[in-house]
Amino acid sequence: MEYVTLNNGVQMPILGYGVYQISDQAECEKCVLDALSVGYRSIDTAQAYRNEEAVGRAIKKSGVPREELFITTKVWISNAGYEQAKASVEESLRKLQLDYLDLVLIHQPFGDYYGTYRALEELYKAGTLRAIGVSNFYPDRYIDLVQFTEVVPAVNQVETHVFNQQVKAQEIMEKYHTQIESWGPFAEGKNNLFTNTTLQTVGEQYHKSTAQVALRYLIQRGVVVIPKTVSRNRMEENMNVFDFGLTPEDMAQIAALDTDESAFFSHYDPQVVENLTGYGKQGLE
Repeated sequence: MEYVTLNNGVQMPILGYGVYQISDQAECEKCVLDALSVGYRSIDTAQAYRNEEAVGRAIKKSGVPREELFITTKVWISNAGYEQAKASVEESLRKLQLDYLDLVLIHQPFGDYYGTYRALEELYKAGTLRAIGVSNFYPDRYIDLVQFTEVVPAVNQVETHVFNQQVKAQEIMEKYHTQIESWGPFAEGKNNLFTNTTLQTVGEQYHKSTAQVALRYLIQRGVVVIPKTVSRNRMEENMNVFDFGLTPEDMAQIAALDTDESAFFSHYDPQVVENLTGYGKQGLE
C-alpha cells in the first residue's frame, strides 16, 4: 500500500474501499469483511449510506487492530449545524463501535455547513477525530470555507475519474494543502469506461484491466481512490495496482479523455440542490 500524508501529518492509504449503495446490512458486512481480508485498511462510509452499523460489525469481527485501520464517515445535510452535527458524529461512533474516527467529512456543501465544521473542529481538537474535511465542495465554496475556518480541510472528496479529472480543482486544493480524494473513480461505468479503447490499449502493455489503469492513473496523480465493488475478485483486482507504472505517454493519452464535466450531476443545478436538501438522510454520493 502507498500512503499520502495529510496536512496535519496523518497518513492515509491512497487506496481504500467504499461502501456507497451497499444498503443491505448483511451484504455490506460481508463486503467489508472481504475487503479487510483482501488487505484494504481504509473504509469509507457515510451517515447517508445507512450502513455504518454493518461496517462497525465487520471491523469488530475482522480482528484487524484498530491502529491499522483508516475509517471515514460523512455528516449528512439533515445533521448540519453545530449541535446536530456533533450529536450525529457521536451517533456514528456508536454505530461503528469506535472510540475515534480517522476522518470525518461534511458530505454536501448545503445547510449550515459552517456550524457543522465548527463541531468537527472541536472534535478534532479533542482528539475524537484524527482529521476533518469536506466532500463535494467545488472550488468557490471550498476556498470560502478555507478562508473563514481555523482548521484547513485535510481532504476534499469529489467526483474524480478519467472523464472528469478535476485538474484545476486539484491545483487549488494543493495550494491550500488539502488532499483530493475521488468518489466514483470508475464513473460507475458511465461513458463505457470499462470498454474504453484508450484504457484498454494502455492496459494491454501491462496485462492490466481498464479498471486497474483508471485507478493507477489517479493514484499517479496523487488522488486518493475508494473504488466500490461487492465482488471479492474485483476487490483483489482493484488492489493490484502497485506493481506497474504508467509512462508520461500513457498519462498524456488518458489525460486527453477529460471532458471537465460531471458524469452525474452539477451542484450548481437548482433541481439537484432541491433534491439533495430534500432527501433527509437519503442522499446521493
